[in-house]
Amino acid sequence: MAKGTKIADIRARTPDELGTLLLDLRKEQFNLRFQRATGQLEGVARVRQVRRDIARVKTILAEKQRTPARA
Repeated sequence: MAKGTKIADIRARTPDELGTLLLDLRKEQFNLRFQRATGQLEGVARVRQVRRDIARVKTILAEKQRTPARA
């Protein structure tokens, strides 16, 4: 998936959906860290990708909280 599409997808979500997505990403991050610690991790690039996705979601969530909802 292209970066622009990913950002557009994240921006289109509601704050509740973003919270759920953030929770899912954090669970995945935990699982990846656990796999790395036990030597079972194969896709090491996924760790970086998940970390950046978490940052993207948190940034968009903060923007939505700062900006009042426009009707």
